[in-house]
Amino acid sequence: MKDTAMEDQQLAARLRRLPKVELHLHLDGAVRPQTLLALAAAEGRALPAAEPEALRRYMQVEPGCSSLPEYLRTFDLVLPSMQRGAALERIACETVLDCAADGVRHVEIRFAPQLHRRQGLSVRQAAAHVLAGMRRGEAASKTTASAIAICMRHHETAVNLEVIEEAAPLLGHGLAAVDLAGDETAYPASRFREVFAAARRHRLPVTIHAGEAAGVHNIREAIEHLGASRIGHGVRLREDPALLELVRARGIALEMCPLSNMQTGAAASWDRYPLRTYWQQGLRVSVNTDNPTVSGTTLSAEYARLVRQGGLPISAVPELARNAIDAAFLSTARRAALHEELEQALLDWD
Repeated sequence: MKDTAMEDQQLAARLRRLPKVELHLHLDGAVRPQTLLALAAAEGRALPAAEPEALRRYMQVEPGCSSLPEYLRTFDLVLPSMQRGAALERIACETVLDCAADGVRHVEIRFAPQLHRRQGLSVRQAAAHVLAGMRRGEAASKTTASAIAICMRHHETAVNLEVIEEAAPLLGHGLAAVDLAGDETAYPASRFREVFAAARRHRLPVTIHAGEAAGVHNIREAIEHLGASRIGHGVRLREDPALLELVRARGIALEMCPLSNMQTGAAASWDRYPLRTYWQQGLRVSVNTDNPTVSGTTLSAEYARLVRQGGLPISAVPELARNAIDAAFLSTARRAALHEELEQALLDWD
């Protein structure tokens, strides 16, 4: 057991040294317990625990979690404290810094502006505060960040259209794309054609949560009708060989989140998790955390689990890291710089 533990620690340290890109990270799933304690205290709001590590147990998904709706309920604890501009700035800044500490050199942070309006913030104001926090995190680290604005599946069309309209002027000013997230089973992707037609009119890049909690038809809908150039999760893509070939041929990236996919029931076990197979089939697959606090993970830990439990050869890790760089919503210059940094690091990584 001691040898195994030491090997795990050595692997984790080795993976932290690798420059990485995170494509799929939710702001409200990355809140530090000590930050939630501070914000709630300032608001006079009671929490179920008064110490960070005790509170962490309430912020993380329980070991027996087996569905996406159950997983999503963990966010109910943090969202009330994410309704003020200063709180959003602090959490966004800390998220960038936490990524930087794990060797992440670029992170795309996604958030749903409409979920942060209970205290009177507008969609534009909520987004501005998140972007300001990201800039603070960048200034205090060597990590760059961009934002992805989420439309929520349970929101009405008009509410989601407001997100699209307010996101459009921010494109290229810290915001990189728009997304669709939420309960995929109850709200299929086909309901959102009007919303993402507006995104196309504004030339907003699109990534869609699909093929996680519901069938492969949502992946096809996301690609063919919603304009997705990336798919969040995509675990069930293997159920449709023809669609899998389309994804491969078009170079559509899959933002896979291994531990989260286990916790939501999207995958039954590590030996059946499809990431390794997708990689072997030539798909542009990347590794991501989804919700670091909720899942209790880091990007380095995700890679380590795939190597230790998912049968992924460690020689595949650099290729997956390159995939993430190529799939990121980045300028050509920043992408080239990240590739150069990765290749330089690989010279003495072994």
